[in-house]
Amino acid sequence: MKIFAIGMNYALHNKEMRGTLSKPEKPVIFTKADSALLKNHKPFFIPDFMGQVDYETELVVRICKLGKTVPERFAHRYYDAVTVGIDFTAREIQRKLKAEGHPWDICKGFDGSAAIGEWVPVERFRDIQAIHFHLDINGRTVQEGCSSDMLYRVDEIISYISQFFTLKTGDLLYTGTPAGVGPVHIDDHLQGYLEDCKVLDFRCK
Repeated sequence: MKIFAIGMNYALHNKEMRGTLSKPEKPVIFTKADSALLKNHKPFFIPDFMGQVDYETELVVRICKLGKTVPERFAHRYYDAVTVGIDFTAREIQRKLKAEGHPWDICKGFDGSAAIGEWVPVERFRDIQAIHFHLDINGRTVQEGCSSDMLYRVDEIISYISQFFTLKTGDLLYTGTPAGVGPVHIDDHLQGYLEDCKVLDFRCK
């Protein structure tokens, strides 16, 4: 199983982090180790030695068939379910890595950094590019997004990634985070929603 993730895929988040609304020339792709996956409502143990760790709420897509060099017009055949996930990011380490021109593996792919909710079949939604999602922490909504605001659509991303990586059943695609990221703390209770359906529920330790 591979975990793909997309950076800089929402304009307002780009402005929040980089001071610009610009769209990247191509999708910004990074991967997470399989040990990053956090599921079944298990707690997230904040690695305190890594400094500030931020939540980044994302729509996550599940790949359902083998594919290589997938044309964009056929990409919708290669996923069957969506959910809400959290791309946890060690923000201070990320800033340092960026400044030094180094990869993001440590700040993005550490153990437990890819929280995942319960899957919902894509057939339940009118359009994968019209799904609202949000994150509540301790009962308060802290981040909201809609897949219609993605700079690169799901089908575009799948077609692009499949040029370089063979897609396999069970692979995951974190599609990017909207504006509103922030730090998590011990005892925080995180709950993620697709529309009004709660699909993600866990605590920080």
